[in-house]
Amino acid sequence: MRFLTAVTSFLSVAAAATTDIAKRAVTPGALSQVTSFGAAPTKAGFYIYVPKKLAASPGVIVAIHYCTGTAQAYYTGSPYAKLSEQYGFIVIYPESPHEGKCWDVSSKATLSHEGGGDSNTIANMVKWTVKEYKADSSKVFVTGSSSGAMMTNVMAATYPDIFKAAIPYSGVAAGCFASAANGVDAWNSTCAQGNSIATPQAWATVVKNMYPSYTGARPKMQVYHGSADTTLRPQNYQETMKEWAGVFGYNYDKPQSTKANDPQSGYTRTVYGPNVEGIYAAGVGHTVPIRGADDMKFFGFA
Repeated sequence: MRFLTAVTSFLSVAAAATTDIAKRAVTPGALSQVTSFGAAPTKAGFYIYVPKKLAASPGVIVAIHYCTGTAQAYYTGSPYAKLSEQYGFIVIYPESPHEGKCWDVSSKATLSHEGGGDSNTIANMVKWTVKEYKADSSKVFVTGSSSGAMMTNVMAATYPDIFKAAIPYSGVAAGCFASAANGVDAWNSTCAQGNSIATPQAWATVVKNMYPSYTGARPKMQVYHGSADTTLRPQNYQETMKEWAGVFGYNYDKPQSTKANDPQSGYTRTVYGPNVEGIYAAGVGHTVPIRGADDMKFFGFA
């Protein structure tokens, strides 16, 4: 019995040591790669930034890079790591596994809740982080630029049970890039050129079909797009606003308010309801620069 007790104690110490080593591998104040986080249906990479001043019950922001980008590039080129030191939240930087580094926002797998695509892998990164760091599940958010913005809309549609708010910078409506051939990471010129046009109700159905059984709360949305975007044409802004206005049951044709030169000169903020607003940037191309301080306000950190 004493032998078994000794073995059990040894194993407990060894397990604790292993856990400590795993935690030490993520260096506070530096971008760290996480190589094991449970189920990973796709080969998307997982990088994390844990601030030196981690909050007791931290929030989590998922920051998703653009085509040709990497987790490292979005880490250095976006303000979220610096802001995390101020507010104590954790930042997840997924990295696309696809050639060209765009995200799969076209396949049935990624456009389905727990469907086995990139969206599923990113959701599992979030679940691991929330559990590992005892994060506040009511403070989990997602944002991204270009292809990352497209994936941001997809994450909000496929995992409304995880995210409380989302800010896509220069993307397209969730499901707009869907491939008729069910292609993974497929380009959709019709959508990119702004020719995928539907009613708010039709777009809302696209979102709801990604998680048909879901009846709970959905993330609030703040959408940015530039009027001079030649990569993802400006009509995609209108279609994205139709989509989320439709999801929340707001009247797209009668927004609650429209304010010019907000949040800066040349930008126009349109509020459709408490959970949906769009910011259209006149003369701005692809993509709209990230407004970190404003993001913090929208996510509720500031």
